[in-house]
Amino acid sequence: MSPQGSIKPVHESEEEGEKLKELVSKLSEEKKILLLSGKDFWRTQPLPELNVGSLKTTDGPNGARGEFFTDGTPAALFPCGISLAATWNVDLLHQVGSTLAKEAKAKQAQVLLAPTVCLHRSPLGGRNFESFSEDPILTGKLAAAYINGLQGEGVAATIKHFVANEQETLRMQINSVVEERALRELYLKPFEIAIRDADPWALMSSYNLINGLHADMNPFTLRKVLREEWKYKGAVISDWGGTNSTVESVKAGCDLEMPGPAKLRGKALKAALDRGDITIRDIDESVERILRLLQRTGRFEASVDEPGEKTLDTNETRQLIRKAGVEGITLLKNDNGALPLGPEIKKVALIGPNVKRPIAGGGGSASLKPYYNTTPYDSITAMSGREILFTQGAQIDKWLPLASNICKTSSGQPGVVLEFFKGDKFGDSPLIVQTRAKTDLFLWDSAPVEVLPAYSFKVKTTIVPETTGEHQFGFQSVGPGRLFVNGQLLIDNWNWTEAGEAMFEASVEVVASIHLNAGVSIEILVESTNETRPVGKAGTATHGYGGCRIGYRESPIIDLIQEAVGIASQADAAIVIVGLDAEWESEGYDRQNMDLPKDGSQDRLVSAVARANKRTIVVNQSGSPVTMPWVSEVPAILQAWYQGQEAGNALADILFGNENPSGKLPVTFPKRLEDNPAYHNWPGENKKVVYGEGIFIGYKHYERLALDVLFPFGHGLSYTRFHYGEVGISGPVLSDSNTLTVSVPVTNNGKVSGQEIVQLYIRDIKARLPRPEKELQGFSKLTLNPGETGIASIVIDLYSVGYYDTSIPGWIAEAGEFEAIIGSSSDDIR
Repeated sequence: MSPQGSIKPVHESEEEGEKLKELVSKLSEEKKILLLSGKDFWRTQPLPELNVGSLKTTDGPNGARGEFFTDGTPAALFPCGISLAATWNVDLLHQVGSTLAKEAKAKQAQVLLAPTVCLHRSPLGGRNFESFSEDPILTGKLAAAYINGLQGEGVAATIKHFVANEQETLRMQINSVVEERALRELYLKPFEIAIRDADPWALMSSYNLINGLHADMNPFTLRKVLREEWKYKGAVISDWGGTNSTVESVKAGCDLEMPGPAKLRGKALKAALDRGDITIRDIDESVERILRLLQRTGRFEASVDEPGEKTLDTNETRQLIRKAGVEGITLLKNDNGALPLGPEIKKVALIGPNVKRPIAGGGGSASLKPYYNTTPYDSITAMSGREILFTQGAQIDKWLPLASNICKTSSGQPGVVLEFFKGDKFGDSPLIVQTRAKTDLFLWDSAPVEVLPAYSFKVKTTIVPETTGEHQFGFQSVGPGRLFVNGQLLIDNWNWTEAGEAMFEASVEVVASIHLNAGVSIEILVESTNETRPVGKAGTATHGYGGCRIGYRESPIIDLIQEAVGIASQADAAIVIVGLDAEWESEGYDRQNMDLPKDGSQDRLVSAVARANKRTIVVNQSGSPVTMPWVSEVPAILQAWYQGQEAGNALADILFGNENPSGKLPVTFPKRLEDNPAYHNWPGENKKVVYGEGIFIGYKHYERLALDVLFPFGHGLSYTRFHYGEVGISGPVLSDSNTLTVSVPVTNNGKVSGQEIVQLYIRDIKARLPRPEKELQGFSKLTLNPGETGIASIVIDLYSVGYYDTSIPGWIAEAGEFEAIIGSSSDDIR
């Protein structure tokens, strides 16, 4: 049995394939080896003598960031992956991909490092916000649409991270132990669907080990499954720093070591070839795939010179981001029509730590500098025409807030001066001087090449306190570092050994207090180097890319709840905006619990406001589930995710009824952390995590154990009502030679237009092996005016009823009866 039809071959003529092989044969051994590792942090090696330019890559996946990890060229910031998945809209994902291609081109990039299709095994996954869903079918279909949009404009997608990379904890060392059935039915399936339906031109291997072997050198996943079974001819790129061998990696089929210059290839690969450890044929296979990627992205006959990065802030992109944001917002609860807020609401209290902050995206590779931001406060104030009251209500900073907004250089310009020196000696004559806007100074990819590989740097800026008192500075450094205030050493972090979470491997935050006077300018100086630090009991060396973070707070933390209760009691409606942010959800680390930070302050805030105002609306901004102990205390809850640069506008559209919410959860919201399927196997021990739950993750786990959840997979309400008619199926028998269509009429019985997502689940009535209660196999999104009826039609094939049997080994569809189940969610069956 072949999964959902045969895997489509690369769309390449026989003549084109022969030309690539001919070109490979003409390259010298030196040039072949050169092509298998990067030129620099983001680029491949050019072949100027053949008019073949470098490929420039860029993160991904909710915006084309460009050259620099922090404070780079502004770019369009789209909603995060889980928010896009909450739209369940393949046409929209195609449009997003197409627009991201244009953004990538503006950054002079030909390869976007996206999409992320790892599944949500646990609600604590640090990059859950970046990937789509707990379900492989939903993930795979959305990824395929995104990729087709992107590559339709000539920019390569890099589907990632292949495979079993569902956690950030010890991500470069962890061994993911996954039995083959779960690997096939869950974690490989999104890649399989995307390769079949969209043929991504590149694929990124993950950092982790899979059943004992690193992903970049794993012959089972890379060679047997990817190359032999799926016939994939695209390029496999290592995650940055994720190449773990010289010979085994190339032989397994990892084609490109990134970033450059070469560490485990280059001279090391040449030596292995000379020893006979690897053959030129092994190398030629990877060279051909790299050349294919260069050809597909137009780098043959390309200029070796690279133009500068540009911005492309268009009205069309703004409107698309807003539309995507609106369609992703999910109405979880709406008792007694609490939403939308109508004209009878004259005074609105806006309360919460995220009201005036732009909570636009998560942290790590998905972060970028947006063209602009919209906050809930600004958008609601501008759109509502109501009297607005505001208070913060709670403080949730994971670290002290960045000092960026109050820093000025000695010349009075906003920001900090960054001075670079060659080696580890500081002097009065820096080699390079830059001005940066932020005090989040991770130099991962932005240290000047003139000072590499070993360098030191100084940060200089001034701050004018607004108040007199004991003020706090927070400091984290990647290498050795010190922070001075007015020439006096305040924080000595030179010999740190305890790693924290920021900047992938920086120190924990060191906080110190100092008495300062209002209105009196002070000078801040940081000295640091990119020397590696030994951390932990094993003394493992840090990455050595350099950087620091400077935080600052004047006001002490106080209980803000009483003030919130006061303004809530004066208002006709209270909107409490709570959640997480890029400090709490990020690449590089996982969440520690499902609770809203910090120390219960947001939960206490919601409960207090709900007691003061019966029309309390809670808006949660997060990229993964959170606990809601106050769920029964409020009439309405919106899950607003991270919506990119249009976050404020999209939210205001929903709150005041300009748009009708249509988002549905792509993940289950459990009531308790302890209920989630990975709870007893997270995050592992002794550098090993066992996927002990097997094929039962997400809703499949909760249904198997009949566990009550907070909100089920696929759940999402509307401002209108939908009536489902009788379900029909095009035939009684499904075989390897035919497909069936399941159809259902849906009528909008309400007074406003709306969109409904019809979900098709399949149940195996009698199976030989344990199977989920039901599995999503398709979906259809309908747009209906009041009184209008539409038909949702979903096609299934033999793969829709099959499972993977390791005793064959292979996919099997047993003879017997299956039930086609139509629902508005996994729990709301029609």
